[in-house]
Amino acid sequence: MSEPTKPGVEVPGGDAPTELTVRDLVIGDGPEAQPGRVVHVHYVGVTFASGREFDSSWERGRPFKFAVGGGKVIKGWDRGVRGMRAGGRREIIVPPRLGYGRQSPSPLIPADSTLIFVVDLLTVAGGPPERRPA
Repeated sequence: MSEPTKPGVEVPGGDAPTELTVRDLVIGDGPEAQPGRVVHVHYVGVTFASGREFDSSWERGRPFKFAVGGGKVIKGWDRGVRGMRAGGRREIIVPPRLGYGRQSPSPLIPADSTLIFVVDLLTVAGGPPERRPA
């Protein structure tokens, strides 16, 4: 995936999962997102209940940067991007306890919402050297 475009986000049928759910839509072939590495991502977030978009780096016109495992993003993101490779696209469904819980940062996200993100991992930098199978 050389030049990703903003994805649509589909809400799966049935009840919202109670555990973190991760599904690779595109498997990248670049460096792996591991704790201590800094990643640049593009993402779209919707609520599971409504399917309405509440946030998107695409709309701001610039990727979002954070250190994996650094505690600066919701727990569902810290865990959900681990193991992704640059060039990949992943769907991450985050239950409330790994998201915002009752402390919603936005009126667009009701308290105790399950969230769905589609994340494109653009770059990975820093951290320990990567171990590759021999």
